[in-house]
Amino acid sequence: MRKQLIDQGHPQLSLRRQSRLLGVNRNRLRPAPSRFSTEDLEICAEIDRVHMTRPYYGARRMTFALRAQGVVIGRGRTRRLMRKMGLTAIYPKPRTSVKSPENKVYPYLLRKLDICRPNQVWCSDITYIPMKRGFAYLVVIMDWHSRAVLSWKISNTLDTAFCIDALKEARQVAGT
Repeated sequence: MRKQLIDQGHPQLSLRRQSRLLGVNRNRLRPAPSRFSTEDLEICAEIDRVHMTRPYYGARRMTFALRAQGVVIGRGRTRRLMRKMGLTAIYPKPRTSVKSPENKVYPYLLRKLDICRPNQVWCSDITYIPMKRGFAYLVVIMDWHSRAVLSWKISNTLDTAFCIDALKEARQVAGT
């Protein structure tokens, strides 16, 4: 391969000149591994010390902690160094998509169905809207073919009543 003939550290020929002579596209070359400066290494050591005591700190809080220790650093640089070090904040993530073993898994019945007319297939979705105190819940019922919103309802409690009301309203709108 011609790419292997390119010498990254050649004293007289630049990478551009070598790639032009060999007929190799420069975007196919691997970039030279980036090296940490001595200042970055010192900051990385400090980031590591703080991360060992407070692993839940992200880039923002890490920046404030480093500044409190007298290190002059911005959030972007902190984020870049944390990424290079492979550090991320450790905190509980939301578990919204965990399957319950008691729930039955239903087959997907629309896989080979040609949806070619209105009111052939409807879909619904429930989402939450964060508010100052708690959440508001929104249910929407749509027609797949026309992508029209047939009905929507909003509620401050996640019960079935507002969903059933939205379905009844959608049936009235569609005339079914």
